[in-house]
Amino acid sequence: MGAKCLLGGEIPPGEGAFYPPTVLSGVRPGMPAFDEELFGPAAAIIRVKDEAEAIRTANNSVFGLGAAIFTRDVERGERIAAEEIEAGSCFVNAFVKSDPRLPFGGVKESGYGRELSHYGVKEFVNIKTVYVK
Repeated sequence: MGAKCLLGGEIPPGEGAFYPPTVLSGVRPGMPAFDEELFGPAAAIIRVKDEAEAIRTANNSVFGLGAAIFTRDVERGERIAAEEIEAGSCFVNAFVKSDPRLPFGGVKESGYGRELSHYGVKEFVNIKTVYVK
């Protein structure tokens, strides 16, 4: 649909379910690589003019599982992650990952609720109320 494959993109011959790391550039709205959730090993490069447009572009999605912000200004990255990016998990200077000590889950159409940590354990518990007068 007009994106350019900079790396990968072709399934190698042979048995198994291996998909090589793939990087796409020139990704724009209307392309599946822009409009849908990409799960690795695929990355879409989307050009924006400034930080404000980057935040708008990130939030202009029906999905919100995880986000990563890479910056030299850690304070600024922390502010953007905590206050401006709409995602269930947001990492500053690290890739999105799960850790059993941290709650993990999305917002918007990336789901609701959390798995992992004590929050995740409560998602699988049925609480019963018994009232006697």
